[in-house]
Amino acid sequence: MNYKELYNEWLSNPYFDEETKKELKALSEDDNEIKERFYKELEFGTAGLRGVIGAGINRMNVYTVRRATQGLANYILKVSDGAKGVAIAYDSRRMSPEFADVAALCLNANGIKAYVFDSLRPTPELSFAVRELSCIAGINITASHNPPEYNGYKVYWEDGAQITPPHDTGIMTEVKAVTDFAACKTMNKEEAIEKGLYNVIGDTIDDRYMEELKKQVKRQDCIDAKQSELKIVYTPLHGTGNIPARRILKELGFENVYVVPEQELPDGEFPTVSYPNPEAAEAFELALALAKEKDADLVLATDPDADRLGVYVKDDKTGEYITLTGNMSGCLLADYELSQIKEQRGIPKDGALIKTIVSTNMADAIAQYYGVQLIEVLTGFKYIGQQILGFETKGEGEYLFGFEESYGCLIGTHARDKDAIVATMALCEAAAYYKTKNMTLWDAMIEMYDKYGYYKDGIQSITLKGIEGLNKIQEILETLRNNTPESFGGYKVIAARDYKMNTIKDIATGEVRPTGLPTSNVLYYDLEDGAWLCVRPSGTEPKVKFYYGVKGTSIENANELSDKLGKEVVDMINRMI
Repeated sequence: MNYKELYNEWLSNPYFDEETKKELKALSEDDNEIKERFYKELEFGTAGLRGVIGAGINRMNVYTVRRATQGLANYILKVSDGAKGVAIAYDSRRMSPEFADVAALCLNANGIKAYVFDSLRPTPELSFAVRELSCIAGINITASHNPPEYNGYKVYWEDGAQITPPHDTGIMTEVKAVTDFAACKTMNKEEAIEKGLYNVIGDTIDDRYMEELKKQVKRQDCIDAKQSELKIVYTPLHGTGNIPARRILKELGFENVYVVPEQELPDGEFPTVSYPNPEAAEAFELALALAKEKDADLVLATDPDADRLGVYVKDDKTGEYITLTGNMSGCLLADYELSQIKEQRGIPKDGALIKTIVSTNMADAIAQYYGVQLIEVLTGFKYIGQQILGFETKGEGEYLFGFEESYGCLIGTHARDKDAIVATMALCEAAAYYKTKNMTLWDAMIEMYDKYGYYKDGIQSITLKGIEGLNKIQEILETLRNNTPESFGGYKVIAARDYKMNTIKDIATGEVRPTGLPTSNVLYYDLEDGAWLCVRPSGTEPKVKFYYGVKGTSIENANELSDKLGKEVVDMINRMI
């Protein structure tokens, strides 16, 4: 059926509820909107579902969520006996509790137990709960940092990481095979509870999660010595981080934690920000105002599902608050954690630092300094989780730290996804540690630049919505794939990596070798003088992203080089659109 026929099917089919039909009837004169909602199915990809909330096959609603869950249930029953359950968490977004129940009751109707949190919880706690409860899988209802109109559905496997091969493709196949919405199973909630299929979880898992976080503290002595002097401003950006972040800081002894009152409570409309993203300066406006009032040492913001952490630190010399990118905060924590491991027990001979391919090359320099293996994986924290599972399975390799440029890291292996709660804890601990040395976190960052090199990394992205936008994004990738540029921003291309074609081509010699990583629609260019550029479509938003990095002779020089390369990238994008 074409989009108009599908639209009329939803209007006439008694399976769909009256509220859904009312919403669709209001669009009867808007053909473009009808087409957007019905021209394709909301794709269940390797990260699950993510889309705008609304009626239609290309929207997040109870029907698309139930269909995805039916596919997941079919896969679970195909690869196991279904005895293990599925943990389910959700965030503060619109329809998140409803979608969580829809998923749980679909699983229950298929004979699979569901363990549903009693209220909103952060993504890393869901990852922890999957393993703690010995579940076969996990579902998290969240759209992370997307605008308010979005919601999403992330699937985790029994190792606590988001699904990777072969499970991702297996689940996708089963979801696509569900072609009739009416064939998706569900049941009455009271009956599911009575049969022991629908289980509510809460405080017990919270307590165990907190216990695991505390195990990652390296210098409680420094916290004890400086916690009364350290001033911390924190905002959960209307999301899930408020209770767990404040709890862990309080239990460790931090006394001066100031929460932004306007952003403290959960609110799926995110009324104080248009884009609840800790990467965005707008998200910090209220927090920075409070920081100046309290003369805070550091300012922290977690995104709505609390897996990513944004940071500002105070420069005591100027009194200014300086933003740390995800690369900067990741390296700051990597260096701190590795330095403490080295001091306390020595660096293990098989220790590993893991980063994604779009993260800074400063990580390579840190790994080299501490004598640990640097492992590079595709974008997506699930690939870092996959490495941890590999270490455990083989009995070789020790995970020491992992991060990605998009403001996410993981300390410890209690979770298998990025954890902004443990990162909040660790950054405050590091601030206390450096305070014992009469240093700020910014002083520590400057010291790292002097020690490892003046790395500067950036990102440019273009949003291209709708059918035309999707086609244009693919066109940009294919143009670059088929015509490797000689240079970017004055930097000569040394090698071109094509992760879709599994090739790395040496430009000078023409030699081609495999990437060694899974297939992905990503292009990466190694440039002269330690610079690099990577191009990939966003997996969660209608964007094409350009990541890049340079190495300068000073902070000022690195900034200049980065700005120049970034401008060239923008100019190139504009010429291609």
